[in-house]
Amino acid sequence: MIAFTQVVLFTDADGRARFREETMDLTEGTASARLSPVLPASGLQLRHSPVGFRSTFHCTAAPQWLFVLGGRMEIGLQDGSSRTFAAGDHFYSADTLPAGATFDATVHGHWSRQVGDEPLVTAFVKV
Repeated sequence: MIAFTQVVLFTDADGRARFREETMDLTEGTASARLSPVLPASGLQLRHSPVGFRSTFHCTAAPQWLFVLGGRMEIGLQDGSSRTFAAGDHFYSADTLPAGATFDATVHGHWSRQVGDEPLVTAFVKV
């Protein structure tokens, strides 16, 4: 079976953001063009972030796919780790605030920033 590896940014049981990798079997299409099942989506939003952009800690409002179309993006977590994504990379962002929690910038969420000398261009696919 051919599989697609997706990076997932998620909220763990302790309320902190983490990365994990999951596989999705490509069960449709043909032998020369394997496809995943159709995934739900409700909208597309494009973003341009200039050189020097950096956010503060925040949570994703609702799960979404993020595709880097141009430039590079770094995502940093509360534990000090980070991961960089370049044009052509993507991840599933499900780092939402736990139910009933009040946002605490020392516990919850992640930050993002543009890396390098090229603006960051991203596409968000809302699910």
